[in-house]
Amino acid sequence: MDTSPAPARGPSPDATRAGNALRTGGPTSETDGHTPETDDTDTDSAGPSRASRRRRTVLLLLALTAVTSATALVAGLLSWAPDPPTPARPLTVTEAERLAAMRVTNLRDLRAGVHVTAGAGASRTDLVGWVDWSRPLLYLDVGGPGAGAERGLLQSAGPVLVTRPDPAAVPTPAAPPLVPPADRWRLHRLTPGAGLAPVLDLLLGLAADRPDPSPAMDGGDARWVARDVVAAGPVDVLQAPLPAATPPTPARAATAGTAATGPDGSTRYWLDRDGRLHKLVTRLPGVGPVTVLLNRIDRPTLRPVDALGGRPGLPRALTDAEQRRLDRLPARLRGQGGATLTLTAPVGTDTNLRGAGWLSWAARTAYVAVADLGVPDRRTLLHRDAAGLSRTDVPAEAGGGGAAETPGRPPFPVPAGSWRPTRAPRDDLDLLVDAAVAAAGPVAQRGAAVRVREDLVAGRTVDVVEFRTGDARLRYWIDRDGSLRRVELHTGPGAWAQVDLSPAVVPRLGPPPRATPPSGPPRR
Repeated sequence: MDTSPAPARGPSPDATRAGNALRTGGPTSETDGHTPETDDTDTDSAGPSRASRRRRTVLLLLALTAVTSATALVAGLLSWAPDPPTPARPLTVTEAERLAAMRVTNLRDLRAGVHVTAGAGASRTDLVGWVDWSRPLLYLDVGGPGAGAERGLLQSAGPVLVTRPDPAAVPTPAAPPLVPPADRWRLHRLTPGAGLAPVLDLLLGLAADRPDPSPAMDGGDARWVARDVVAAGPVDVLQAPLPAATPPTPARAATAGTAATGPDGSTRYWLDRDGRLHKLVTRLPGVGPVTVLLNRIDRPTLRPVDALGGRPGLPRALTDAEQRRLDRLPARLRGQGGATLTLTAPVGTDTNLRGAGWLSWAARTAYVAVADLGVPDRRTLLHRDAAGLSRTDVPAEAGGGGAAETPGRPPFPVPAGSWRPTRAPRDDLDLLVDAAVAAAGPVAQRGAAVRVREDLVAGRTVDVVEFRTGDARLRYWIDRDGSLRRVELHTGPGAWAQVDLSPAVVPRLGPPPRATPPSGPPRR
């Protein structure tokens, strides 16, 4: 008998499946528990659960990162301090040269747009417009709560300043029209050293034909203050006194170089690398703080108004055709007979005249009603004939009526009154009316007249011809048909007065009636 031990047997297949079933909790048969559909379903249901957990984990980490970053940023802001500003320092040689050449640079650039704020609070005045340093000429719109009587348009050429008041204008100024209005301009006087006078002097004093003494060489206190950026680009802010300059207008007080200080005791200039000024901040006596902004690309050609002589033109000798028209002018005027006239005569800073009337070249006579804008309720009747000139003053209603700016023609026939005769012209008004009548007489010596420019008047193209007769400087505006359309006289204050002429049939302008002497015994 074989007594060797029987070989060990492994678990039977059924036992193995049973054990697996016990461990997994699954069925004990292949048919009941091990199908492909069951395995796929378990895998799909477990996948989304693990993805959701991963997303939640990532979002939590991001939130923790954001909180940590915000905490660090707040802590950094609480502990951050700005870098200290660069301290002011003396000018370098290059900066000093730019500042010294600033006014020459302005003159070389000819013109610039300006926006000026002068004063503060209720006394603030705003000026917007242009400065032409090459002439010099200012053309500004004046506004702001402190503008007062200067509100409106302003032009200044050398010593002559004219305004076009507009009390109803809005307080905020805007750039004036490039072609200025033709009417309502009058001579205006600014109080020296007060109001707008120092500001206008400052603007015109920002140009010179030679460099100023270098601040680095004369021991001055010029300083570099900061860097800044303006619309045109980066600039250096320099601090220095205003340059000393000859006052550009003798009628106004000089301000340049005298007690002109900025908020910290000196003027500040915003200069670019080419030495162009873009901004200036200073303080002027009698005005207060002043800020000047310059627009270096807004530089149109400016046109002075007629009271300042109009466009400068290019004076030249007359051509043969122009000389012939001038030679034939007296005969042509006598053939026309006469004309209606309107008069605009700024003959003094307190005397701005307007007039209307008739002129007869055939009879060498003129009769005009003249209003002074400063005395609107009175009229001066001016009569000119071969015997000389006579005047009388009457109320506005008896002198033709109308507004002072546009007076009516004088009463006709010529009324009796206290006429004051004179044999020769006594003032610019007499000279202007006399010159208009005398245009039908001998012309200026050949070769003495020059053509100033071509212009327009009443829709007609004219040649403006200038000459001297005696002490008077006259201009004739002669159209291409040879008719005289305007006579201009350069007045004592430096402005131009005009008589505009329109050919017409005029009444017979007899002499003023002589006053009847009082009856009764003569006085002893």
